[in-house]
Amino acid sequence: MRDQEFLLPPNMAEWLPEDHLVWFVLDVVDRLDTARFHAGRRTGGVGRQGYDPDMLLALLIYAYAVGERSSRRIERLCIDHVAFRVLCGQDGPDHSTIARFRAEHHEGFEDLFAQVLRLCSAAGMVKVGVVSIDGTKIAANASKSANRSHDWVREQAQRIAAEVLADADAVDAAEDAAVADRGGSDDDLPPGMATRAGRAAGIAKAMAELDRQDAEHAEADAADRGDAAQFLADIEVGSTRRGTMLAGVDPVLAHQARIRRISRELDELDGVRGKKASTRRAGLKRLLRDAKTGLGKAEDLKRAGKVDMRGPRQRVRDRRAAQARRNGTLAHQVNTTDPDSRLMTEGSGGGSVQAYNAQVAVTDDHLILGVHVSQHANDMQCWDPALAAATAQATALGERIELVLADAGYFAEANLTTEGPDRLIAPGKNREVIQSARDNPSQGPPPDPSTARDQMRHRMRDPENAERYKRRSATVEPVIAHLKDQTKLRRFARRGIQAATAELNLAAAVINLRRLHQTGLATG
Repeated sequence: MRDQEFLLPPNMAEWLPEDHLVWFVLDVVDRLDTARFHAGRRTGGVGRQGYDPDMLLALLIYAYAVGERSSRRIERLCIDHVAFRVLCGQDGPDHSTIARFRAEHHEGFEDLFAQVLRLCSAAGMVKVGVVSIDGTKIAANASKSANRSHDWVREQAQRIAAEVLADADAVDAAEDAAVADRGGSDDDLPPGMATRAGRAAGIAKAMAELDRQDAEHAEADAADRGDAAQFLADIEVGSTRRGTMLAGVDPVLAHQARIRRISRELDELDGVRGKKASTRRAGLKRLLRDAKTGLGKAEDLKRAGKVDMRGPRQRVRDRRAAQARRNGTLAHQVNTTDPDSRLMTEGSGGGSVQAYNAQVAVTDDHLILGVHVSQHANDMQCWDPALAAATAQATALGERIELVLADAGYFAEANLTTEGPDRLIAPGKNREVIQSARDNPSQGPPPDPSTARDQMRHRMRDPENAERYKRRSATVEPVIAHLKDQTKLRRFARRGIQAATAELNLAAAVINLRRLHQTGLATG
């Protein structure tokens, strides 16, 4: 009967079974070093004393563990859900307190993730030997409709600067009249920017992001110029393969460098007798004629303005801009709601989403070893920071990564040659890798000379390496699914890359804690 009266146990410890996740979370938080979360706590003065940071941390951990991320929803659950009432001792915080606590402890959540990893390691978990890396798009707390072109943002910034010099009341009245004429809504501006204060704040953030992008592009172009200069120096000493040409290198300078090198080698053979020297001399003269012919053609093309002097990174930016124009979207844009976020493609053949690229490194026993939030839509540019995050955590545990597995999204010359542990990066889709190893297995070392890409293709045709690589999809992909399904982290709660990074660290720590809880191992 619904009107039957019951008497709850007077001791809250009897409200939940002993093996309930709440008791585990409280026990874990009690063992952690939570000094970072206590640093800004108010303990005296007028008004009510602040909530215990340990309780708020345990509340957030448990909420994420059961898929509750809304501060308002958590506030309600502290009233009508037994587990939440037990966790907060029937003194539930309001949603503002919960939201502020989450917003004020970016570094604290990164430290939480590291401490949880240490707990898992102490329990005999965290098999660091083989690590799999993959990325997934997580939506930003921003709308695609809030994307604006660089020109629009700069125009609005100039307009706001002019408004500062004008009479504020007159400007506000004119804006109100304009909104009324359109039927009471401001459809020309994204949400939160219909007022001058909101618009100024949004434009200021967008302008700061534009400046950051400009600086990033300038740094990338400078790196391209440095690579081009090094390429010319390599030609001069003969350490480049014949016929190769790096994007952004002046072909006239390249042919001139090659001519100087060949001429120098001919001078060194001057006066040397013998059949071997004679053959070498004839070969060099042939190469010299080819180089001079190439120089003449390059000079003609350069005079005609047909030489592409764009560096590799500039070409990528221009290619993306061309693709954006074909899709009818903005070529260069910034989001006025969350300027740090980017418009990205979700999955193969999926639609576009305003998002961040969340990189996750997972151990062979399905624990998250490292995370990284990137603004790059392509995983190819995320290898270094993702691997660095995982390596830092492994080093802190006194472990060493032996092998890293990654899919074709990371298959790039730089990722194959950068320093670090051994790696197997697929040159294509999983089924293509397995089929190639089965039908055309490799034997012995790769042919010489060969590029880093060719060497990895050769390695991946080794049946043993292909079998090791098969473990990747069964390791990292289920963990990413748990990250999105168990903690409901399909959309970040707060805006900005720093806030997104903090929330990803919190969610990753929760996933690891859930796995530790499921194993039944002690946390001491």
